Amino acid sequence: MSDTVSLNHGSGGRLSHELIDNLFVKYFSNSVLNAQTDSAIVGLDSGHVAFTTDSYVVDPVFFPGGNIGKLSVCGTINDLSVSGAVPAYLSAGFIIEEGFSIHKLEQIVCSMAEEAEKAGVKIVTGDTKVVNKGKADKIYINTAGIGTIDAARKEISFGTQIRLGDKIIVNGDLGRHEIAIMTAREKLGIETSIESDCASLNSLTESVLSAHGGIHFMRDLTRGGLAGVLNEVVAIGEFGITLNEEMIPANDKIRSICELLGLDALFMANEGRIMFITDSEEADKIMKTMKNHPLGKNCAVIGEITDLHEGTVLMETEIGGRRIIDMPAGQQLPRIC
Repeated sequence: MSDTVSLNHGSGGRLSHELIDNLFVKYFSNSVLNAQTDSAIVGLDSGHVAFTTDSYVVDPVFFPGGNIGKLSVCGTINDLSVSGAVPAYLSAGFIIEEGFSIHKLEQIVCSMAEEAEKAGVKIVTGDTKVVNKGKADKIYINTAGIGTIDAARKEISFGTQIRLGDKIIVNGDLGRHEIAIMTAREKLGIETSIESDCASLNSLTESVLSAHGGIHFMRDLTRGGLAGVLNEVVAIGEFGITLNEEMIPANDKIRSICELLGLDALFMANEGRIMFITDSEEADKIMKTMKNHPLGKNCAVIGEITDLHEGTVLMETEIGGRRIIDMPAGQQLPRIC
């Protein structure tokens, strides 16, 4: 491990995993933390709950399709949702730089309230700190969330139910959030109508989970994108993953920007995209349910779990070749969430 922290340590890629494993897990080690799921699944006398926390430092604070407040609520709800939990309560902690606009702060807080109400959760506690001008960059937000989880769903986070032949489903095109942040921040001279896909996914996950068995794993596709999550999955068990590039939903504008800038949407962050791993016999029924939901209407089966190329994510390309999809080493863009 290096002697200093770099931006790549916050990427969700290989360096992030090294930092987590070699520092935080090393010293905080316990049976709950060591599972490294999106939400900690903890047992209480009344049953099981999911508990998660996240911090948001996105730049710019306002971006096409959302702002840091909406993002903080959606992101925490989604971490609970993909763990199979029903989100219930959130906390919100603010670190605000001296001189930040009260009007902009009100916009951020209002968007948090609106998103929480829409998702059916309550923001029940919080904290505010103000630091001297120049000691922060406008505003940072930390959120934590608690949700209830049925005993039948608590293995979803761990991936222990993943089996050979399982199908991999995503709910839409990739890269929207990172493209929205990039074009808003970097002033690239690219005119685009692409907005972040920032959304709370709990209504989608609950509609699928309540209607179907056979959901073996879920994960939201944030930092590190689809590529990062798939590489985490193949590290769980003795299997590989085969993807079909032709089946991965794509947006022509996003594809064009990626080609122009030499980027790959597979590695790009999303804030409203989820990956399901499902029993192969249930996949068509699950897809039908997803297509009836606004956040799942563009879903697609993009690959499957295989006993070939164990520990590797392999994509069959549109031109008939094969390409290994590795864990991203760093990040294409810092401060995307």
